[in-house]
Amino acid sequence: MSDRIRCACRRCTIRSLMGPAIIITVGLLFLLDQMRGGSLSFSNTFPVILIVIGVVSLASALAPMDGHIDGSYPSVPPPSAPGSVQNLPQNPLPGQGQGQ
Repeated sequence: MSDRIRCACRRCTIRSLMGPAIIITVGLLFLLDQMRGGSLSFSNTFPVILIVIGVVSLASALAPMDGHIDGSYPSVPPPSAPGSVQNLPQNPLPGQGQGQ
């Protein structure tokens, strides 16, 4: 399994439903194409996929982020106090990058 921390907030939960919603929609459109044919062919009904994507995106944008866990970015160290000396990285190749 993955060591990645999964967020359980409503926004992330709704966003994780995007893939299954698209797969189900495509399956239903192909089923309608096979059952009815003619006016309900996939070439006439594919914009429904765009509508499903828009609905899921809108629902996730409007959902609250209470309890959101952001594990995608490393933690940023707090800024140092003014006037303190910072440990800057040393140049591994002395003499390189300096105007001579």
